[in-house]
This record gives sequence, C-alpha cells and structure tokens, in this order.
Amino acid sequence: MLDLQLLNAVNEIAIAAGREILDVYNSEQAIEVSTKLDDSPLTDADRRAHFLIVDRLSSLTPDIPLLSEESDAIDYGLRKSWQRYWLIDPLDGTKEFINRNGEFTVNIALIENGQSVAGVVHVPVAGISYFGGIGLKAWKQDSNQSDSEAKQIASRPMEENTGVRIVASRRHLGEQLDALIGKIENHFGKATLLNMGSSLKMCLLAEGSADIYPRMAPTCEWDTAAAHGVLCAAGGEIVDLQFRPLRYNSKPELLNPFFIALADRAYPWQQLLDNQ
Repeated sequence: MLDLQLLNAVNEIAIAAGREILDVYNSEQAIEVSTKLDDSPLTDADRRAHFLIVDRLSSLTPDIPLLSEESDAIDYGLRKSWQRYWLIDPLDGTKEFINRNGEFTVNIALIENGQSVAGVVHVPVAGISYFGGIGLKAWKQDSNQSDSEAKQIASRPMEENTGVRIVASRRHLGEQLDALIGKIENHFGKATLLNMGSSLKMCLLAEGSADIYPRMAPTCEWDTAAAHGVLCAAGGEIVDLQFRPLRYNSKPELLNPFFIALADRAYPWQQLLDNQ
C-alpha cells in the first residue's frame, strides 16, 4: 500500500540521483554525449542516475518490477502482466542538461493497472522536489529554504476572468499547437505563454502556476508518468486529444499519444476546444 513514508523514501532516492547528475553537470570537463539507437542523447549522468535509482528502488521494494528509460528493452509479453511497477526517467531533459540551462529532472512514477498513482519529480539544480500520490495530496519541497519541510500544493481552478497561462515546450512548437493556442486565446483573450523544458511543465500546473499544457509532439511514457502522478494528486489530469486520461503499459510501444495536461480537470476544456 502506497503511503507518505514510501513516497518520501522515493524522493530521497531521486535526490541522491540528482547529486550524481550534478557531479557531472558541475564538472569543468565538457559533457561527453553518445547517441542511442533512437538518436536521443545519452550522457554519463543518465547512466549514473539510472544505476543508483534501480539499485535503491530494488532494495526498497524488491517485489515491484522496474522500467527505466536506460533499461534494456523488456518484452511487452512480460511487461503487460505487470499490475504494479516503477517507471523511471533518470534524467528527463538530457538536451537541457547538455545545454546547462538547469531545466532537467529526475522522474520516478508508480504505475498501477495502467494509471500513474504516484510520482516524484526532482529538480537537481534548484534542489526542489515535487511529489504526490492518489490519496496523499501533492507536495513541494525546497531544500534551499531554511525550512525545507514539504508544503502541500494544489492546481488552480480555471476562472474565466483571470486569463489563461499556457505552458509549451522550448523545442516543440508547430502548426497544430499554434492552432490550439489560437482557440484558447479566442475564448480567454490574450494568453500568457510559458516556455520550459522537461516535466517541469506539468509541475507548474500542479503548483498553481499555469493552467494548460498541450503537447503535440512525441513523448515516451517515462517522460510524463511521474509528473502525471503529481498533477493528479494536485487536482489536475493528463488526457489524450479525445480527453481520455493518459494510460501506461497498454501497448507494445512506449510512445504516448499527443496529450493535454490540465490543471483543472473539472473545467469544460473539451467543449471549449471542440466548439471553437
């Protein structure tokens, strides 16, 4: 049974992985980058964080299987039998890491029956963690504050007269996204557009700093799962373009459909976007 004690233990693992990443990030040496089969970049920081997380999670919960972005491929024939497993992105935002802009995270999610029921998103450079789970609320912890105790966070209800804050990826703007943003602006008036890398975009929604994050570009399940757990715990949701909640481990490939992350799951976003 998931409880706050287990969630805090997973957060400590993410923080430790963050220290491994910062050891590489803060080095005076150039960051060495190799290329994986899918043409995505891989660094020593990815590897070091992966091995630490897998080792410590395996000790913490030996009965729960793990799937990491840096794991060897696990056949869907085996994986589809998992009712509960950890889904890990040891370093989400490797390109941001390489560019040394600080916008990268450690992501650890607990998936149960295709749903992200809990997540930890740690931001190594900032020393901030977001974590939450079903029935546990959502929390933010800032180790740089004199009082580093975790504080509860919640997504903000959508209000017609307060404007709308849209989060977008630095690297994945395009015609389809522009059209959707245009529909939102037609309804609310001029929107505030926030650009940010990695799963931090969904954490902005979880802490009440933004309202909607439409993603019209490819992502993998480990990119979204941890922040999805945090966002759901805070009162939001991630849905596909048919407004069905995003699911995990339901097909052989690990690619997500295009999706929309929502701070206020009760607001009639589908009606608004379909009627424009």
